[in-house]
Amino acid sequence: MPLPRRTFLGAAAAVIGATVVPADFASGQPVGPFFAHGIASGDPLPDGILLWTRVTPTADSMPGSANGPIVVVRWQMATDATFGTIAAAGAVTTGPNRDHTVKIDVSGLQPATDYWYRFLLSDDAVSPTGRTRTAPARSAQLDHLRLGVVSCSNWEAGYFSSYRHLAQRGDIDLIVHLGDYLYEYRSGEFANRGRPVRPCQPANELLTLADYRIRHAQYKTDPDAQALHAALPWVVVWDDHEVSNDAWSGGAQNHDPATEGPWAARAAAAHQAYTEWMPVRFGANGQIYRRLQFGNLAELSMLDLRTYRSKQAAGTAVDDPDRTITGDGQMSWLKQGLAASTTRWRLIGNPVMISRLDFGALPAWLLGPLAKLLGIPSNGLVLSPDQWDGYNADRNELVDFMQSNSIGNVVFLTGDIHTSWANELTTKSTVLSPTAVEFVVPSVTSDNLDDFLDVAPGTISPYAADLLRASNWHVKWAELDRHGFAVFDIRPQRCQMDWYFVSDRKDRNATTRRAASWQVSNGSSRLRKV
Repeated sequence: MPLPRRTFLGAAAAVIGATVVPADFASGQPVGPFFAHGIASGDPLPDGILLWTRVTPTADSMPGSANGPIVVVRWQMATDATFGTIAAAGAVTTGPNRDHTVKIDVSGLQPATDYWYRFLLSDDAVSPTGRTRTAPARSAQLDHLRLGVVSCSNWEAGYFSSYRHLAQRGDIDLIVHLGDYLYEYRSGEFANRGRPVRPCQPANELLTLADYRIRHAQYKTDPDAQALHAALPWVVVWDDHEVSNDAWSGGAQNHDPATEGPWAARAAAAHQAYTEWMPVRFGANGQIYRRLQFGNLAELSMLDLRTYRSKQAAGTAVDDPDRTITGDGQMSWLKQGLAASTTRWRLIGNPVMISRLDFGALPAWLLGPLAKLLGIPSNGLVLSPDQWDGYNADRNELVDFMQSNSIGNVVFLTGDIHTSWANELTTKSTVLSPTAVEFVVPSVTSDNLDDFLDVAPGTISPYAADLLRASNWHVKWAELDRHGFAVFDIRPQRCQMDWYFVSDRKDRNATTRRAASWQVSNGSSRLRKV
């Protein structure tokens, strides 16, 4: 059983030290160190939701320590913020075997309903209060859904003010995080031109289970991340940096087996920590790719483009039908889901860009920074092998399937490359007839073009964006400098993406502005600027 609050507070305060202590979501009052990593919800269903927290029951139960007792944590869900009407409740055990994290897959709830939730270690050790919402019934005639969309949140590169702005809006139904929720690099290696805004923990590159747990824990102390997790349910998926840069099924660019051990051990450690620390529901076979439905309006398929992919390659290998970015099982699942969907819109949470990019018109001085940003080989080939460009056979298969089966109203929501794009999806054989649209969101903080060039935003990027559009007519808009988030507004007659940029990623109190808006209409695969 946990220690009494009066016994524990003094010792725990010394251990937790500078950890940001969350404010109660409902009352704004500070809570003790027992729930210093906040609370979260995710993957809403019409009758259920996943709840998450992490408890620190004793002073030695710190993340990654493998210390501390097994404890019982109670949880409650209510239909009101004062918990006057309890809708569901229970108790679970947690301990060092799962880093004292708690995940509960609650069922038996009502669709399209707001719920408040909290966790209790004892009567006087209570978590912040979170608010979440179940999905509408699958048959519901839904006329509106609004998503906050984010990607690439690097702790050392700046502050997560994008999360704060999303939490404060009050008009968002769901947060979609498209990957790179955290970064695995050692301190100073990849952030703000090598000048960290705030140091990460641990300072070394992440290799072990303890390493990944500690880094996850640090990210969960960010006050803006805590606020957004507490305010809304999230739907998340991993990309590469949750394990290691440019990861594929058998390794990664940023992994050397000779000095860092077997890839399988590192990937397993990273995946275990992610499973423990993120509000995500995995499938029966352990897969993270999954599908969520929101009434008759939208279905969201979240892709895993790291676990099953072939190693990155260039040249003629990008057309090799034996190479894959999705894996055969996930590709079949995706196609079957698209064909069977009865919703108006088919959304795909897509960690890396699927649209073609031709860099033939770019000068060498600009191609270098873009090559670093997009993963283009140093030999200057026009393809980005870490994106779908490096796996043409899979892209062709998916696009051909959508065309041959007349599957329309497909929208790809994409992250990864720290920049903003509005694209119409084509292949080399369908260049004049786009099949879907793609909206790419900027990084929350991770370096982009002006950061790599070490110039002021707007100095180079407009020229670069013009050159990119000249070589790629299906790219309707691109912005290569700013950081921020996007808001995706879905209605039966159209979908609209609004991009918001923060004033300065290095300013905890950064302001925001709407920078651009693009729409796609029902029955069309053409984009229109708003």
